[in-house]
Amino acid sequence: KMTILLAVATLISAFGSSFQYGYNVSVINAPAPYMQDFYNRTYFNRTGVPMDSGFQTLLWSLTVSMFPLGGFFGSLMVWPLVNKCGRKGTLLISNAFSITAAVLMGSAEVAKTFEIIIFSRVIMGIYAGLASNVVPMFLGEVSPRNLRGAIGVVPQLFITVGILVAQILGLNRILGNAKGWPVLLGLTGIPSVIQLLILPFCPESPRYLLIQMGNEKQARQALRKLRGCDDVDDEIEEMRQEDQSEKQEGHFSVCSLCTFRGLRWQLISIIVMMMGQQLSGVNAVFYYADRIFLSAGVDSSNVQYVTVSIGAVNVVMTLLAVFIVESLGRRILLLAGFGLCCVSCAVLTLALNLQTTVSWMSYLSIVCVIVYIIGHAIGASPIPFVMITEMFLQSSRPAAFMVGGSVHWLCNFTVGLVFLYMEAGLGPYSFLIFCAICLATIVYIFFIVPETKNKTFMEINRIMAKRNKVEIQEDKEELKDICTVPGGQAEKTVISSSEM
Repeated sequence: KMTILLAVATLISAFGSSFQYGYNVSVINAPAPYMQDFYNRTYFNRTGVPMDSGFQTLLWSLTVSMFPLGGFFGSLMVWPLVNKCGRKGTLLISNAFSITAAVLMGSAEVAKTFEIIIFSRVIMGIYAGLASNVVPMFLGEVSPRNLRGAIGVVPQLFITVGILVAQILGLNRILGNAKGWPVLLGLTGIPSVIQLLILPFCPESPRYLLIQMGNEKQARQALRKLRGCDDVDDEIEEMRQEDQSEKQEGHFSVCSLCTFRGLRWQLISIIVMMMGQQLSGVNAVFYYADRIFLSAGVDSSNVQYVTVSIGAVNVVMTLLAVFIVESLGRRILLLAGFGLCCVSCAVLTLALNLQTTVSWMSYLSIVCVIVYIIGHAIGASPIPFVMITEMFLQSSRPAAFMVGGSVHWLCNFTVGLVFLYMEAGLGPYSFLIFCAICLATIVYIFFIVPETKNKTFMEINRIMAKRNKVEIQEDKEELKDICTVPGGQAEKTVISSSEM
């Protein structure tokens, strides 16, 4: 059941971290002209000559792209930090990056330096790279089995809320103007301060305490607080089984994870899902949205309000995913989500090519954008992070998040860098590439990725063991997994099967 403490831990970790990821993805879109004007004025005051347009384009490209690049560096820090400081500890430490970046960005105009904004975007990216990986891991480990999917989608919900809040605050009437943009950038530190005040009262991940720290007493206390009852023996027993099964393996590094046969298909699966999530063109669709609305006859002064409404659709559909993921399952939402994205990209290509000759094609383009956003919100965006938590056991989960997070941010950075050139060369046909990527991801998920709904981590591990061609011998007393461990020697791990 959902207890008050579990709800607080879920909401404060998602608001303090995931919200800021979404906020900073979107925050510089609306005030871009005013920020570029600040870059120009600062350069002119220093040198006495106006800034070259090519140099201005370079500076703005760096301002935008340093965020996902920082996210990649943040992902590389996940594995060492969560193993050494714990899940909750890492979230608390990471707030230092967010608060530092917020103070620097908020004071950049007063200090008359645009370089500090670019530098702060890297720092904010590092924070987002940590948050986007640690929050799903933390929530996946503190959640009961029957709520793991729903709680696992909450971080993505707060990312979409962060995007929407940044869009609303970025309206010209509020903070998206010449005077308001430094405040708009600096506000990002507030959720971190709130998280620093409240999160220390929430318990650390019981799985981390028992399996990695070997402290069953603290793990039991944490579970009792989270579940709101004293009877937590079944969950402790499940953790003991997981601990016993991994005793021989130790903690996986990224290298050992990549070479370990017993986790081969899990690793390939998260790489494919993360690549599909980012290379399916979500950033490109948002980039194209304004022009699609303009071509459909929306007044240029009202485009920002239409963009906000699209952000609201994104939030509502992600909220829907929270409620349906436990009833429909992860696999259905992944297939439906990528399927909607695939179809909408194909139709959007057609609509954009015909909108000058067929009047109603402009409106079809708007429908395609909305359908695409719905597809991403219910499946392609939230579920891959849930699957990383569920497809890996405690010893390999931090390394898996590090790999998945690195792929996520590298692909995000690549799309941001390459899309402008794709658009210049291919125009609307760019979306056919995204359509093909979505289709390839659907085929992979259909044939390879199992349903993980309402299964323990150990049960999911046994399903994947068959795909990895790892022998499983089972009798009434015990289950024996015989596989090759990272050191390269055959080991026999005994797992009690009392819960099976």
